[in-house]
Amino acid sequence: MAMLGIIPARGGSKGIPKKNLVDLCGKPLIKWSIETGIELVKNKTLKKCIVSTDNDEIAKVSKSFGIEVPFLRPKKYSTDKSKSIEFVKHALDFFEKKNTYFTEVMILQPTTPTRDSKLIKKISKDFIKSSSETLISCYKEDYINSFVMYEMKTKSSLIAVSNMHNQGIRRQEQKKLFIRNGSIYITRVNYIKKENTLICENPYLFQMDKINSFNIDTLEDLIILRKLLC
Repeated sequence: MAMLGIIPARGGSKGIPKKNLVDLCGKPLIKWSIETGIELVKNKTLKKCIVSTDNDEIAKVSKSFGIEVPFLRPKKYSTDKSKSIEFVKHALDFFEKKNTYFTEVMILQPTTPTRDSKLIKKISKDFIKSSSETLISCYKEDYINSFVMYEMKTKSSLIAVSNMHNQGIRRQEQKKLFIRNGSIYITRVNYIKKENTLICENPYLFQMDKINSFNIDTLEDLIILRKLLC
């Protein structure tokens, strides 16, 4: 096993300006993921962990916390429309040109900052032994499902996602649903190169609790997480 950890942190952020550097309980948001990445290198889950960014300030701050920033990511892989597969392949290509090869890639998104490195180590070993090409972290959702979802039809009316929305389905009768939380992704490098994607059809489950699945996308999310953690 030779796993590369990537902490993606582009500079552009519309919802929260400089989101990756915003304060969360006395330290920049990105530091939470950097600390996890460094710990995963120490416990030998990761062979190497880097920050992939297009931003000089994020690179400088990240380096000050002891993480490697081996390059500045090209702007073409750092736009609002850029896909994660692009920065992953860019990082792999960078290292392969230096004759450094990896068998798996782990993505640690800064926007989901709370993780248990010991649990990640265990689940990573389990995944490596499995036949799946991808691992994703999820939490079990006990309420949200298609029966309570609606799309906006007009400004004042809705249309149900499911035609069973008004049939009085009990929660016990609903299927178990797992929501991808964005905290951990692991994908085998051979699969990335073959399929040009990060998530396979039947990914391996890393179940996390809901409280540690909080994803910061908006200022409101940040305020809530500060109240929970600080």
